[in-house]
Amino acid sequence: MNTVFAVTLVFVGCCSNVVFLEVLVRDFPGCGNIVTFAQFVFIALEGFIFETNFGRKKPSIPIRNYVIMVTMFFTVSVINNYALNFNIAMPLHMIFRSGSLIANMILGIIILKNRYSSSKYLSIVLVSLGIFICTIMSAKQVSAEKSVTQEEGVYVFLHWLLGIGMLTFALVMSALMGIFQETLYKKYGKHSKEALFYNHCLPLPGFLLLATDICNHAVLFSKTTPVEIPVIGATVPVMWLHLAMNVIT
Repeated sequence: MNTVFAVTLVFVGCCSNVVFLEVLVRDFPGCGNIVTFAQFVFIALEGFIFETNFGRKKPSIPIRNYVIMVTMFFTVSVINNYALNFNIAMPLHMIFRSGSLIANMILGIIILKNRYSSSKYLSIVLVSLGIFICTIMSAKQVSAEKSVTQEEGVYVFLHWLLGIGMLTFALVMSALMGIFQETLYKKYGKHSKEALFYNHCLPLPGFLLLATDICNHAVLFSKTTPVEIPVIGATVPVMWLHLAMNVIT
């Protein structure tokens, strides 16, 4: 029963998160940075309170190792959300990111010299085929829907291709981060909650580089239609409510 409940919560949470993200991106296509920033702040705050006991608990893994992992994690998170600015449809975004299995297996074979069963190789082939088909169909849809002339079609396609390149880079970087994290866990033991906190806390100063974009979208969010929150009775701009639901889920 506990397993079923846990799986249900994960499924509902993931679906809700994607729904609210799509709502945000549909109305404000360039809002990836403020979404990423909000997610990092929320998780860092939760970890600071419950994992580090307000900073009193020392990390089990040296901070210098977290700095390397955090650099990769911050890059992956920002690029993944920023890729939505390049005509990347949300379904393609989700399916493409599932390609982490492929990247993890390939880099695991090359770097860690891992070997896998035939069934796992077959699974990866099928996943790769699905991603390839979805990517091709998305490319046709982008060109058909957003181009009027041939020149515009070429521009739109190249714009979309840049987004695919960003997702591919983030995919490889994410796999490298996973391998690095695996080596740290083998050496220092598994501290997943601690890693989650530092991966979201240490990169926060990096958002200063994106401060202008984040502030601009904060102003745009504040100008959206206010809605009343049930029970509480307070009113907030609808996009801030959508952002909060995305972060919480």
